Amino acid sequence: MNPPHRELDRNEGPDYSGEVHLAPRKAVRWFFLLAGHGFVGLGVLGAALPLLPTTPFLLLAAACYARASIRFYNWLLRSRTFGPMIRDWRAHRAIRLRYKLLGIALLVLTIGSTVVFFVPFPPAKLLVTASGLTTLRLLLTIPTRL
Repeated sequence: MNPPHRELDRNEGPDYSGEVHLAPRKAVRWFFLLAGHGFVGLGVLGAALPLLPTTPFLLLAAACYARASIRFYNWLLRSRTFGPMIRDWRAHRAIRLRYKLLGIALLVLTIGSTVVFFVPFPPAKLLVTASGLTTLRLLLTIPTRL
């Protein structure tokens, strides 16, 4: 006999619904909901692509969900993957050191390998290098939380 499976409770974890201020019109809520989903998608891509940031897109997603859906807002802030980044930024206006170091390492690795192995045209190498250095400078100016 199989052991009974505990159904996941959607209300597990802290409740952030007090921070949600739904837009008054349903069409506007739908717009914010779709925008929130899009920003979460871009944030996920940003975790893998070096020039695409993760945290700003997740902050935008949280702002959209706060106008569209209590359920999705709570889901995002309770997420083990994305929740800590959003909560850290809101509380301390800083990025944890491990995320910053990971971002810098991935940026250097991917931009460096792209310039060395995949971009044959010198002006394009210069452009890719400049965009990488600009992103690196931005990452280094954001406050760090240990």
